[in-house]
Amino acid sequence: MSSITLNLLSVTFPFLFSQNPAIDKIPEVYSNIIKESNTLIVKDQSNLYQLIKPNTKYSLKMFRNIEGDEKGLKFTFPGLKDGILYYGFIKLKDGKYNYPVFFKKYEKIKNGEAFIDITKMSGKYDMINWKEKGEGLIGYRVVKNDGKILYDGKVAFRGKSPFFVDTFIISGPFVNEVNSTGAVISFDVNYPAFARIEINDGEKIFYSENGQATHHEIKVFSLKPNTKYHYTIFIPESNYEEDYYFKTAPKKGSRQEFTFSYISDCRASRGGGERYIGGVNGYILKKVAAISAYKNAAFVQITGDVINGYKTTKEEMLYEYYNFKHILEPYWHYMPFYIGMGNHEALVYKFNDKNPWWKVQIDKFPFDTDSSEAIFAQAFVNFENGPLSEDNSSLDPNPNKIDFPSYKENVYSYTYANTAMIVLNSDYLYAPSMADRKYTGGNLHGYIMENQLKWFKKEIEKYTNDKDIDHIFVTIHTPLFPNGGHGGQDMWYNGNNEQRPIINGKKAKKGIIEVRDELLEIMMKSPKVVAILTGDEHNYNRMKITKDLNLYPKNWDKDKITKKDFFREIWQINNGAGGAPYYAKEKLPWSKAVKSFTTQNAVVFFHIKENSVEMETINPDTLDIIDKLKLK
Repeated sequence: MSSITLNLLSVTFPFLFSQNPAIDKIPEVYSNIIKESNTLIVKDQSNLYQLIKPNTKYSLKMFRNIEGDEKGLKFTFPGLKDGILYYGFIKLKDGKYNYPVFFKKYEKIKNGEAFIDITKMSGKYDMINWKEKGEGLIGYRVVKNDGKILYDGKVAFRGKSPFFVDTFIISGPFVNEVNSTGAVISFDVNYPAFARIEINDGEKIFYSENGQATHHEIKVFSLKPNTKYHYTIFIPESNYEEDYYFKTAPKKGSRQEFTFSYISDCRASRGGGERYIGGVNGYILKKVAAISAYKNAAFVQITGDVINGYKTTKEEMLYEYYNFKHILEPYWHYMPFYIGMGNHEALVYKFNDKNPWWKVQIDKFPFDTDSSEAIFAQAFVNFENGPLSEDNSSLDPNPNKIDFPSYKENVYSYTYANTAMIVLNSDYLYAPSMADRKYTGGNLHGYIMENQLKWFKKEIEKYTNDKDIDHIFVTIHTPLFPNGGHGGQDMWYNGNNEQRPIINGKKAKKGIIEVRDELLEIMMKSPKVVAILTGDEHNYNRMKITKDLNLYPKNWDKDKITKKDFFREIWQINNGAGGAPYYAKEKLPWSKAVKSFTTQNAVVFFHIKENSVEMETINPDTLDIIDKLKLK
């Protein structure tokens, strides 16, 4: 039996909500940043901008302080004076997707505390039979008095009186990296514990992970292609277990028909209720997951802006990432969700330059532990076959050491049957203020840097020459051609090709529009590339890139891709309609190519056949069919 306190670490309330920055050596990629009295200062020609003290408003620790007593569970929420605690039992194996069913009563949070009396949830309310078994699982929701949902969680208890917090899976399990012979199952437990996975296909195969840990990633392998496997996770310390299943991918090169779905931009929105769950639009995201499961999607690709982000501490980023994963968790037990980075995945140092709207911001460091990229990799389990970093590129300020963040798990590719997906990162080393205030250096929104571009070219060539691959999709957060909301950003910047990264005071040789054309060239030279899937603009739109379009600003003095022999038509399908606040259609030089546009929420399904690809776009809220087309 585990300790009665859920949170093993001591909680010092001021530390949760006002942290001193751990200032490390300033990376050489930046300019005009100085360290003074254990803080950072940005300097331009005549001004000094002080670092805004990093602050954690919400963290996972804040919502996981739970103790057992004679009648139930006592919750402590440091820093939250008042609110409402909703709760209800979770009955595992009662249907496929197990969300809590809330009890008829709720508890008020007073002075940061609330209590669940489990003894009152007996008799006709004991749907999990806890009184006989002496154990159970409770789901709970923390809501502010103004109605904003802060956190959805769960807690396992043991006992009839007194009650104890048990060792259990607090987050997950999640099915990741599915291939034809296995997968990676990840999950978190509330206390350090051993964990074991049992795969059952008629014979019992055990996979175990050595040592005690709170985070587990267990690889299952040597399985058969295109086969459904039941798996059970055991936590020996408490005899806790959960059972689910997943299906391995078909053998690479299989021409078996399948479907996958795509969205982007599911961060929180307005409208109340579950449209805001701790930085995520849970209302639409649940519906996307449900319809994807209903239509038997093999996987779901979500490329960027999954949370509100733009935080100054990794604790608050991980809190929002948890909320995103928790919303999808009942579906993620069975099918994989592959996640890409967007601009809202930014973890930043923020400086006060007195701009009332947009402060000077840079990717946080140390890069290996505190950058946007590092925390993204900590939150998700993606494939690890991307480039290393931008070290040893032409902009590397010091070839003898590591200067850049890692591409680990934020740039990658994967295959399913006869289809390849390449996931790019257009917000690497993202300095949000770079577009208009360039004194710190860094990368800007939408720009693909040199090493990533080289890796992308090799991946396209690899899959183009692979006889087992018929269709290639490329996904990136920012559109190559914005159509509604980001005409002044993405890969256009109102036609300003001078926009480019600056590293250690040195400008990249090529501007944003030139790099856009390089991306297009790489894709157009492969007959297998079907479409580029984008987001960032909070709408759904579809356009075909054709020779007759005007893709350049006035007085463009460089080559035009539309004049090249390799030019061929290609689709850009934007679906940033995953729940974020909408953007209406803009008038841009290529607007005539936009044949479908809506600000309604949308999920795009791609139905893959041997030699053809059909697309179907559905409003996950109303089930209205928005668009339907044969792409290939």
